[in-house]
Amino acid sequence: MKIAKLDTFTVDGGWDSWGFLKLTSDAGLAGWSEFATTRGRKGLRELVTGLGEGLIGQDPRNLAAIELRLGGLTRSVTGGLAAHAAGAVINACLDLKAKALGIPVYELLGGRLRERVPVYWSRCGVSRALNAKLFDGAVIDRPAVRKLADLAGAGREARERGFQALKTNLLVFDDKGGRRPRGEGGGALHPDGSLLAALTAQLDALRDGAGPEMRLIVDLNFDYKTEGFRRIAKTVEPFDLLWLEMDSYDPEALAFVRRSTSTPIGSLEAVLGRRALKPFLAAQAVDVAIVDVMYNGMLESLRMASLAEAHEVNVAGHGFAGPLATVISGHFASVIPNLRILECDVDEVPWRPQLLSRPYRLEGGALILPEGPGWGTEPDEAALKAHAG
Repeated sequence: MKIAKLDTFTVDGGWDSWGFLKLTSDAGLAGWSEFATTRGRKGLRELVTGLGEGLIGQDPRNLAAIELRLGGLTRSVTGGLAAHAAGAVINACLDLKAKALGIPVYELLGGRLRERVPVYWSRCGVSRALNAKLFDGAVIDRPAVRKLADLAGAGREARERGFQALKTNLLVFDDKGGRRPRGEGGGALHPDGSLLAALTAQLDALRDGAGPEMRLIVDLNFDYKTEGFRRIAKTVEPFDLLWLEMDSYDPEALAFVRRSTSTPIGSLEAVLGRRALKPFLAAQAVDVAIVDVMYNGMLESLRMASLAEAHEVNVAGHGFAGPLATVISGHFASVIPNLRILECDVDEVPWRPQLLSRPYRLEGGALILPEGPGWGTEPDEAALKAHAG
């Protein structure tokens, strides 16, 4: 079997943009993967195409050789979009190999440990606030979030749909609705008293709606310096968060925040590959290591999870993308022993489920993967083209 053809597609996700890669073999089988094209990733489609075209004529089943070749091509630009592009190619080859063998990817990886993957509702209420014009039936038949009190409704819906955990981002509300107060220049924003009060009020609203059993997560991204992260971590201690999520390029700084608070710290979604992950684990910088299979590729993601296991750290799957990426992340989450929980976007545009031949299911706060060879599903090309973005 040889890789004979490569195609890429970009799809409108409402507030996101999703990229899809299709590798077709000379045997007529196709392997699929997904890559993110939003938030500073313009040009990733061209990188995916460039790396993939360099593998035309290669056997996609020889994953070791494919990975070694991709590593050689991207070594001088390790990480960043190069890692994202290589990960997309590896994931498509993995799908092809599993289909050639007639087995699910999780079987190729040694077999799954869980059929129901626990998930949390990501951006709960946040997507409805930042994209309010799409909700209230305009495009999506769910209530928009335009004021603080509306967050209670989002939390209530999460509880009623069986979720055990949800994640939010800091929002501030005014007469124009909700927005995220984000720093410029690499996270220069300082959390003054008004922002800390806004976060407390936001968590109170979500707790009022979701109830006392719901575990809350707050994602701060790169928006603050170490001082700000410490202040926020202390502020949210009464809420007993599942974790406080933050990003830092300094392992010691992140470890310092972790030691300063009883709030568990989750991080590392932006850390790509084992070599970059190693110093964070050595510094005991996190309670939960967040790994993205789309950013790293399945093979490297499994190695990262294994490295975290060796440091007695659990892993949360990062699921910040479209429908196929959710399935790919589900295969990863089903096989690793040290899974904490998987991230999942629940709010979606109506055409999102239509993009897959067999959609996944969310039941009682768990992801149920579609069954079949490869990922168990694949994108519908007609739907991809109908919703090109």
